[in-house]
Amino acid sequence: MKILVCLTKAPDTTTKISFTENDSKLNEAGVQWIINPYDEWYSLVRALELKEAGIATDVHIISVGKADVEPIIRKALAIGGDEAIRIDADSNDSFFIASQIAEYAKANQYELVMTGKESIDYNNSSIGAMIAELLDRPFISHVLNFNIQNGETTSVREIEGGEETDTCPLPLVISCQKGLAEQRIPNMRGIMASRTKPLKVVPASNSEPLTEIISYEMPPQKSGVKMISPDNVDELVKLLHEEAKVI
Repeated sequence: MKILVCLTKAPDTTTKISFTENDSKLNEAGVQWIINPYDEWYSLVRALELKEAGIATDVHIISVGKADVEPIIRKALAIGGDEAIRIDADSNDSFFIASQIAEYAKANQYELVMTGKESIDYNNSSIGAMIAELLDRPFISHVLNFNIQNGETTSVREIEGGEETDTCPLPLVISCQKGLAEQRIPNMRGIMASRTKPLKVVPASNSEPLTEIISYEMPPQKSGVKMISPDNVDELVKLLHEEAKVI
């Protein structure tokens, strides 16, 4: 069984965000890029665990981006991926990205496509579902636990107020979240091996984006905190009526 793991780059959480070109583009100067944690810590590592258990034969990495995405792809190879594919395109449109990945997955007959539940930059949580729709495959989201036996998958996913257990035959698309696997750190042997593992650059297919970013804006600064004495209930009630905002 071949597994395709989808990765995207994201700014490190300590990055100071600013914008350029009339607030229509992220200012990438000085930005430290990392693998989106949901893709790396849970999706990629669980795929590697399936290979180590003898269930999967190959774990391939795919990302849509320009050459600046290759360092994070190499890190994924250092962690244990067998081969990587970079689709040569630059877009933030979810449909465009999903269509590129779906076309490659279909042409290369991957039985399982895995994504993180969301990216930590845009938080749109839409790529996995779009890939599944384009491939005409079942999709299971927010997976906490996942196993495969005799060509059938059993997964536990988070739902409002509890958990849900699903069974589904392959082929399948899943999105992964915290709890599915534990983070791995690449060792020196893996880092050295990653330099010789194949990283194919594939031209983008003929797919048009459906959305366009008009502008970004920073959230308003938080106002100061007013401390009220526990004994001053009247003042607290007054402030709740006059100044508190419901969000």
